[in-house]
Amino acid sequence: MSNLNLHIIKTVVVAFAMTTVFSCKNNYNEVQKIGILQNEPIGIAENINLKYTEKLQDTARLKANLVSPEMLDYSNRDFAFSEFPKGIHLTTYDDNGDKTVIISDYAIIYNATDLVDLQGNVVLATSENDTLFTDQLYYDQKSEWIFTNKPFTLRSGSEIINGNGLDTDSDFNNLQIFESTAIRYLDE
Repeated sequence: MSNLNLHIIKTVVVAFAMTTVFSCKNNYNEVQKIGILQNEPIGIAENINLKYTEKLQDTARLKANLVSPEMLDYSNRDFAFSEFPKGIHLTTYDDNGDKTVIISDYAIIYNATDLVDLQGNVVLATSENDTLFTDQLYYDQKSEWIFTNKPFTLRSGSEIINGNGLDTDSDFNNLQIFESTAIRYLDE
């Protein structure tokens, strides 16, 4: 083989190698997604019973207990979330050990915003016997704020309040009702 042919072959090989090297990108995230369908969860958990505790000096205190038949993990999405298609039963405990219970037929938690969307037969019952019933309720975990634009019923003490839309802190201390449709008083 002549030197000219050898030189041409070397040039072609070097050009091909350089083209290959410079066309490669760091696509680690794309490689991770291979085999995962775009609309499918990255993980599925069944019969979960998640306990969140807070460490206090030598002991731990239970802060929340989340129970659900199924959780779908969509953390592989750009806007990651966890979905509970079969509902949740969440019990939270304050510093005094008083508990609040939240039940819904469906829930979704958005990781980036810490917003929880509860849907279908939502019931929120506090340790002070305040109980809220609605079809949809949002909970902002960062600010501990509850809100809905849907019709609701709130039983607080001897009052039963029906309305459309409410906005409040998690203790119902700063309650704002957008439209009150009825207020009834229970016989004591």
